[in-house]
Amino acid sequence: MPSAAAPERTPSYYTASLRRETDYPALQGETRVDVAIVGGGFTGVATALELTERGLKVALIEARKIGWGASGRNGGQVTGSLSGAEAMQRQLRNRAGVEAEEFIWRLRWRGHEIIEARVARYAIDCDLRHGHLHAALTPAHLRELRASLQEAQRRGMGAEVTLLDHPAVRQHLATERYVGALKNQRNFHLHPLDLCIGEAQAAAAQGALLFEHSPVLAIVHGAQPAVVTATGRVTARHVLLAGDVYHRLERRRLSGMIFPAMGGIIATRPLGELAQQINPHGLAVYDCRFVLDYYRPTADGRLLFGGGANYSGRESRDVAAELRPAIEATFPQLRGVAIDFKWTCAMGIVVNRIPQLGQLSPNVWYCQGYSGHGIATSHIMGEILAEALTGQLARFDTFAAFRHIRVPYGDVLGNPLLAAGMWYYSLRERLR
Repeated sequence: MPSAAAPERTPSYYTASLRRETDYPALQGETRVDVAIVGGGFTGVATALELTERGLKVALIEARKIGWGASGRNGGQVTGSLSGAEAMQRQLRNRAGVEAEEFIWRLRWRGHEIIEARVARYAIDCDLRHGHLHAALTPAHLRELRASLQEAQRRGMGAEVTLLDHPAVRQHLATERYVGALKNQRNFHLHPLDLCIGEAQAAAAQGALLFEHSPVLAIVHGAQPAVVTATGRVTARHVLLAGDVYHRLERRRLSGMIFPAMGGIIATRPLGELAQQINPHGLAVYDCRFVLDYYRPTADGRLLFGGGANYSGRESRDVAAELRPAIEATFPQLRGVAIDFKWTCAMGIVVNRIPQLGQLSPNVWYCQGYSGHGIATSHIMGEILAEALTGQLARFDTFAAFRHIRVPYGDVLGNPLLAAGMWYYSLRERLR
């Protein structure tokens, strides 16, 4: 087991098992670069790496530690379930020159390609393992999965996906909970904090300036925009805000667009032979519900399990107590199992679920709102942002033109309205 990590991070399984801790300096004095990025999660790090690979000078400014927020706390699943795909498709159908279904299909799998290429190119050790089940709890869910299978087959991906009935699911998972599942060998799972730190190290090796413990106090707009902290200033040709729900910068202009939902995650004790018995193929799993459960094995044989997102935006009182009933309903053989780690993860939720890309001024850009699908999507957005910042605006303009719902008095009303909406969709799902 790698050495225990610094107490500056949330006490999660990922923190305890990360392979290499970061130790980048705080920003001091004045620096000039091509692009200044605020936020050291996947969006900021992926964009920084894309830009350094293109030869630009980049500074990344992080308030705490690289990967401190959702990028280092999530469920670790990389799947083709692109957030907001249906809403995107509806809006794209009305645009000339855009073939909606093909655009979205390519986008769904682009994050996989970027991550796998990065892991290989930079030798990032992050426990990457292929194999995923999208599990059906009801016949209605199974019909949805059958439609997904047919689309995959139509687009030449049939060899990588298989629809499993209940007996076949039992050969993959020691549970009676599911009536079927879609097995996908293109999807994978990994240690997200190790991936984020590995990509940051790759960017730094190519000349990116990385600063930790440097909370940004202000963004200066104009011909030479700048990022200002208590101890330094970075002047750039462009500034990118990539902090999702973990920052409060430019709130007057971004208010009412994105809201925090708190997800709880646990990791059990190492299960030994039991880990192989309950999930012999080492698959990641999530179910078909709107508010779903998700889980996967870790490299050292634990069950990492999450679910039950709290859309009020408030922290859970006891993550382990809230998740234990779902764990034991899925795997009764784990009744009473010891839970070694429990933590929360704030997800940036967008009302229509479409990731938000845009400009606050000609030189100040933002990207946020992956609605629980951040690992793959952040890497796609990093590529799109790097294209835009080097003059290739086609894909950026497609996203910037999507219409979003801005909730009035968002800081006050946003989360209560979001919670009410989630209650409605959950109730409708139970009545199907």
